[in-house]
Formats: sequence, structure tokens, C-alpha cells
Amino acid sequence: MRIDRARWGLALLMLPTFIVAMDVTALLLALPRLSADLGADNVEQLWISDSYGLMVAGLVITMGTLGDRIGRRRLLLTGAAAFAVLSMVAAFAVDPLILIVTRALLGVAGATLAPSTLSLITTMFRDDRERGRAVAIWATGQFAGGALGPVLAGVLLQHFWWGSVFLLAVPPMALLLIAGPALLPEFRSERAGRLDPVGVGLSLAAMLLLVYGVKQLAVDGVVGGSSTVPAVALLVGAVLGVLFVRRQLRVEEPLLDLRLLRSRPFTAVLVGLVLAGVAMAGTGLLVTQYLQNVLDHSPAVSAALFAPMGLGVAAGTMTAPALARRVKQTTAIAGGLAVAALGGLLLALVDGSLWLVITGITVLALGTGPLFALGTGIVLGSVAPERAGSAASMSETGNYLGGSLGLALLGVLAAVVYRDRMDGASDSLAGAVATAPRLPADQATTLLQHARDAFTTALHVTGLTAAALFAALTALVLTMRQPATAAPALEPEASHA
Repeated sequence: MRIDRARWGLALLMLPTFIVAMDVTALLLALPRLSADLGADNVEQLWISDSYGLMVAGLVITMGTLGDRIGRRRLLLTGAAAFAVLSMVAAFAVDPLILIVTRALLGVAGATLAPSTLSLITTMFRDDRERGRAVAIWATGQFAGGALGPVLAGVLLQHFWWGSVFLLAVPPMALLLIAGPALLPEFRSERAGRLDPVGVGLSLAAMLLLVYGVKQLAVDGVVGGSSTVPAVALLVGAVLGVLFVRRQLRVEEPLLDLRLLRSRPFTAVLVGLVLAGVAMAGTGLLVTQYLQNVLDHSPAVSAALFAPMGLGVAAGTMTAPALARRVKQTTAIAGGLAVAALGGLLLALVDGSLWLVITGITVLALGTGPLFALGTGIVLGSVAPERAGSAASMSETGNYLGGSLGLALLGVLAAVVYRDRMDGASDSLAGAVATAPRLPADQATTLLQHARDAFTTALHVTGLTAAALFAALTALVLTMRQPATAAPALEPEASHA
């Protein structure tokens, strides 16, 4: 394909990447208003926010491999059409159940988009340098969408009803459907066998149970509820995951090619994506609460102040290809992770300074850019083009699992530190803020001061933990061998259009 067509195609692929990332974060700001309008209780609010992500996590492996088999462009355009229609349904939902079901179906559609866009890049850009630059642009779209989602949602909610947040996805998806057939190539593997229904079921069930268990265990740990159900979910999910892995190693045409993990760089990058996701999600959770409940900014202002974290990642991904032309990729990634560790250390020094918080999260995010851009390029470059969908799905799964684990594990760690500092006077900072107006003025002032000091300590511990994770990843990447370029696909094995 001509290079101009490829570049226009890449610009088109950024649309679903941006929208899917934005759809996750924008809802956080719209949730209070839509919950009030629809009369959603706490459990229904949880499912409205989580059903989308759970389905994405459960199906991204299946969709990445399915695209290799039925055609990546076909899967992408089908998912985009479904996403547009379901976004309109969600915008005009009249009760919580309809919105929950629609969000779950949006997750099914969303699971087709990320691995399809990423694997199509390998078809459109065969040169290592061009592919690396394209992956960096793709990653920029993803993180910019996540960063700007709350900001755009705040603007829309100021002038329109909560459904406008969902309608924002419709025009870009329509443009993708119109221009996609002309600008995007088709690719599918001719050797692909039938889709394994048992493997799909095991993959979906294992991911749903594991992600649900991790998230719910964190919530129960924070609020002091029963942890029996999420613990059972984790156990059953782990058992199903083992069964899935064993099946994939035995079947002739696996849903997920686990032989890719034999590559040390491939595995090291996946570990890096998971742990970086843990650190970023955990620090992001603490910083957003710090901005609102310690520095006393409104949700909309906090969303705008938090945007530099996503924009920092975007800047890091955009500059990564130029950095990789001057030093080895592994050196660039390791250097970025060392910068991210510095950002974690800055968060450990926060003591009421807004600019130190913003600088800390920006530096931390900026340092992860080379990992997300160059690391994802290493994952895709380690395999032949007909296996790119499977590789892309593993990369996306690592990203999602890292984010879920970060919210759960570092959220619990912060809660433990907070409770220890408060000596049982308050279970959470949000609870202290809600309780203070009902107390006499002097008691309210004392409670809030102690609660904010305790939460600041929790932020310090989270920042130090993130710094330690990034330092460990720096050492891991420095021991990683530079991967060899994957052999090109043979024409009899793949079909292009």
C-alpha cells in the first residue's frame, strides 16, 4: 500500500483508539448525574461503570485472534458499527438495567477495536522504523483519549444532558465506517482453523472472574465487607485460567499462541506493561482523590488538573521513536522507566503543593511513554504478521490487567495506611469529608486535618511503591536482549486485500 494511504489509514485508526479510551474515563464524571436521573442504586452504579471494562477484559483475547481468522478490517468495521449504535442506545437509556446491558454490549464491541487497530498497523507498516512511529502515534491516541475524556465530559455536562457523553462516539465511528474500506487493508490468515468455542468460554469466564474478584476484593477490603464471594471468584477464575492454558498448549490451532512467551523480550515487555499499569492506576486513583478531598477542588477542576498524566504519556510515546534512533530501544525504555521512578519519588514528597502533585504525575507518566510505544512495537515486531492479532490481544490484556490490579492492590495498600494513621477514627477520607459537616466546628476541623494528613501519608507510600516498581522494571529491561525482526509472512499463509 502507498505510504500516503497508510498514513491516512493510521489517522483513521486513531479515532476508535481515542474514543474507546475516552469512553471509559468520561463516564466517571457523568456517573453521578445519570445515576440521579435513572434512579440507580449503589450496586447498579457499580455495574454501569464496570460492565464495559469487564467485557473488554474477557473478550480481548478472543477478538484479537478472531480478527486474524475472519479479517482484521472486517472485525474492526463490524465493531465500530455496533459501537455507534449501542452508544446511541446508551445515550437514551430510560432505566439502569438497559444502561447496564448496553454498557456490557459496548464492551463486546470495544474488545474488537483495540487489537484490530494495533494488528492492522503491522499490515500497513512493514518497515521497523515506520511501524515504531505508527505504534507511538497509536499509543498517543489511546492515552490522550483517556486524559481528555473527563475534560470533554465536563464541557458537555455543563451544557447538555448526560447522554451527550455517549453520543460523542457516534461521528468518529461513522467516519471510520465510511473511509475504512478505502484506506484500510484487509488481512487474514489462510491457515486459521475454526474458532475454539471451549477455549473462548474458558478465556471469557477466567478473565471475568479474575477481574471481578480483584476489583470486588479491593472494595470489600476498603469498606470492611465480606470477602468470601470475590475470593471464590478469584479461585475459580484461576482454575479456569489454568485449564485454558493447558488447552491452548494441546490444541492444533490455539486461540492464544502461548509459544510467543518463549521470547524473553516479548515476556519482559508484557511484565512491564502489567506492572507499569499497576503503578499508574494506583497513583492515579490516589491523586484524583487528593485533588478533590485534600486540596478541595471540584470534580471538573480535578479532571482538568489530572489531564497532564495522560498527556505526559502521550508526549512520552510521541518522542520515543526519535529517542530510539539515538540509543537502543531497551536503553530508551529503561531510561524512561527510571524517569517514571523519579516521578513516584516526587509524589512521595507531596505536602499540600498542587504543583508538586502535577509535576510528579506528569514526570511519572512521561517516563512510561517509551515502554508503551517501543515495548508494544517489540511485541508486534516479535511475531510474523499473521500472528499480530494474538500478540496485540496479549499486549492489551496486560494493559487492562495492570490497571485493574493497580486500582485493587495499591488502593488496598493506601486504605491500610490511612486506617493505621487514623486509629479507627475514620475508614476513608471521603467518609471523613462527609461526616465533618455534622460535627461541631472544632471537631470537624480536627477530623479533616487528621484525615487529610493520613491520606497524604497514603499517597507518599503509593508513590514510593510506584517508584520501586519502576526501578525493578528498569533493571528487568536492561537485562533484556534486543529482539530480532520477525520473519515476513509467506504469501500462501496470508490473504491481503
